[in-house]
Amino acid sequence: MQYIAASIAAGLAALAASYGNGQVISKTLEGMARQPEASGTLRSTMFIGVGLIEAVPIMSIVVAFMLVLS
Repeated sequence: MQYIAASIAAGLAALAASYGNGQVISKTLEGMARQPEASGTLRSTMFIGVGLIEAVPIMSIVVAFMLVLS
């Protein structure tokens, strides 16, 4: 049962992170298309946001490993 819980947790975290990354990147590209002069600022902010979004599935993997090992 622990393996199923760990795989569900990791899978849902990966799914949510991919959806969040898609939203962040699409909105950044939309902003760049509307205001090309702000593309540098938007790009750097996007990379920070994507990094924060990617932290969630990494923490989920850690929790999944803790569930399996306990």
